[in-house]
Amino acid sequence: MTAVNLLEHFSIRQSGESFLVKMIEKKQFRAAEKWATFMGKPMLSMLVQEYVDRNKLKNAYLIVKKNNLQQEFPDVHHKYKESALKKLAEKACWDVAEAKANGDRQLVDYLVYLAMEAGYLEKVDELCNRYSLEGFPKAQEHEAIFLQHCFLNLNELGVEDIIWVDELNGLGKATCHIEGSKVVGLDCEWKPNYVKGSKPNKVSIMQIASDKKVFILDLIKLYNDVPDVLDNCLTHILRSPRILKLGYNFHCDVKQLAQSYGDLECFKCYNMLLDIQSMFEDPRGGLSGLAEKILGAGLNKTRRNSNWEQRPLSQNQMPLFLSKYSTVFVTILMLLMH
Repeated sequence: MTAVNLLEHFSIRQSGESFLVKMIEKKQFRAAEKWATFMGKPMLSMLVQEYVDRNKLKNAYLIVKKNNLQQEFPDVHHKYKESALKKLAEKACWDVAEAKANGDRQLVDYLVYLAMEAGYLEKVDELCNRYSLEGFPKAQEHEAIFLQHCFLNLNELGVEDIIWVDELNGLGKATCHIEGSKVVGLDCEWKPNYVKGSKPNKVSIMQIASDKKVFILDLIKLYNDVPDVLDNCLTHILRSPRILKLGYNFHCDVKQLAQSYGDLECFKCYNMLLDIQSMFEDPRGGLSGLAEKILGAGLNKTRRNSNWEQRPLSQNQMPLFLSKYSTVFVTILMLLMH
């Protein structure tokens, strides 16, 4: 900023864009804007174009708006808005994204395409019906094809039973089955919270899967109804030296569980816990990338950030549990075979 102040003070107008580019590369955005403003409209236009080329659309949009450059850059506003919608869609904040679109037909169309890209075809139907849009596919006609070609086919995984556990008897039966297994996969889900600085939501669901059965534990209900039994059952499972527990990036789940249920002993100590993420040198793509690398297809994570506190879970949320479990289990089997 000092160099810019000196140039401005002595009315030195350094020509060329190299000076501007150097400031941008060093993330001196305020200095770059101040200098471009001092140099005049051509340099401001150059700055906007640099930001657009570098996908810094918010910076570009603010300069266009502040300096009345809408005529020179008519598309920057929509590009910025579309970028904001895409970030919200990636977090599954569809309602917020729709509110941001504010009924703008071009932005609503873009939101529909984002929903299609994510495989969230019910949202496509919902938006098309609400805004009377035509020419988009219907969810029932295309969801099966989309899932078959893009993600793991759950019908081929050999799972015999998916069991929802939210009461005492079910918890006891699940514990007996799991204690008889040598290897299980673990995973947790909780409702996302996008309010900056706010406290995370409680872990809502814990999945424990053997090679044939998947148990989905409703932790919130079990904790409210039978906390002592839940603590005892999970202590037996999580601390058992005879059961190998597999997870992917599970230290995040461990931390979240401890914060959610701090008064339970079961989440304070684990035995025989293996995080398979540490066994692979290339973690790109996360668990879905690992699934694609080993099994030839990724995971359907379009509901990853959905509301996991709603009861009952929707039919579209259930596949995420199964596809995660299968990857963890098949991965360890392949490692053991070699």
